[in-house]
Amino acid sequence: MIRGNVVALVTPMRGDGSVDFPALRRLVDWHVEQGTDAIVSVGTTGESATLDEKEHCEVIARTLEYAAGRIPVIAGTGANATAEAIRLTRCAAEAGADACLLVTPYYNKPTQEGLYLHHRAVAEAVDVPQILYNVPGRTACDMLPETAVRLAAVENIVGIKEATGDLERVRAIREGAGRDFAIYSGDDATGCEAMLQGADGVISVTSNVVPAAMSEMCRAALAGDRERAEEIDRRLAPLHRNLFLESNPIPEKWALAEMGRIEAGIRLPLTWLSESCHEPLREAMRQAGAL
Repeated sequence: MIRGNVVALVTPMRGDGSVDFPALRRLVDWHVEQGTDAIVSVGTTGESATLDEKEHCEVIARTLEYAAGRIPVIAGTGANATAEAIRLTRCAAEAGADACLLVTPYYNKPTQEGLYLHHRAVAEAVDVPQILYNVPGRTACDMLPETAVRLAAVENIVGIKEATGDLERVRAIREGAGRDFAIYSGDDATGCEAMLQGADGVISVTSNVVPAAMSEMCRAALAGDRERAEEIDRRLAPLHRNLFLESNPIPEKWALAEMGRIEAGIRLPLTWLSESCHEPLREAMRQAGAL
């Protein structure tokens, strides 16, 4: 089981929107050096919604190449069409992904039965460990805990990224699915407490900017050291908030550009961070030790 600090990695782009693979290699190397426990490639933060299928598969394959077995790579392969999700998941599995992360089908708003059948179909079609991803604030689709528990019985569905920030859901899924089913917080603001209450890690936006601090916080929380975990988390709290001043991944791409790690590249309909947000985010970065 992958545990701890899992970075939801940005997909670096040049000013024209093309993928910047040399920058991607540098980011992967940096996360290895900083002690990040695993990488999610081409999730929401990786702009999965604007990469076509060929690009999507190439970014995953390159991330695996650059990681070279030094760090696990979880491939984001969800889609709102089951057939597309199967194609992306198969592509990631063939490239050697350690696991795949599948967001609930967005926009078409399936029922709970539809969610169950969708994820079961992908799991049965592709023999790779699969992690569910529930983020109703972006998908207009909410996988209820009882559906997650039901899917936990499918052999290669091994965990869930629960991004509602609702700690009661962590407790309900843990109680229903047992200890062998991994639970990852998808909400940096409540990730520390989620781990202290039994989650296995956090799939983190904040880790793009301060990976070492997030890794240290996760280690403390997973060890049950509440005092140390909360001490670190308090220092990071303004960054947790301000990395969502505008839609993810707008603020974290700006922050990484400010740190000199990537160019100022993002794809429409997302835009570069508004000037009014620069100083609040810059100050949060200073407080967190990123600048």
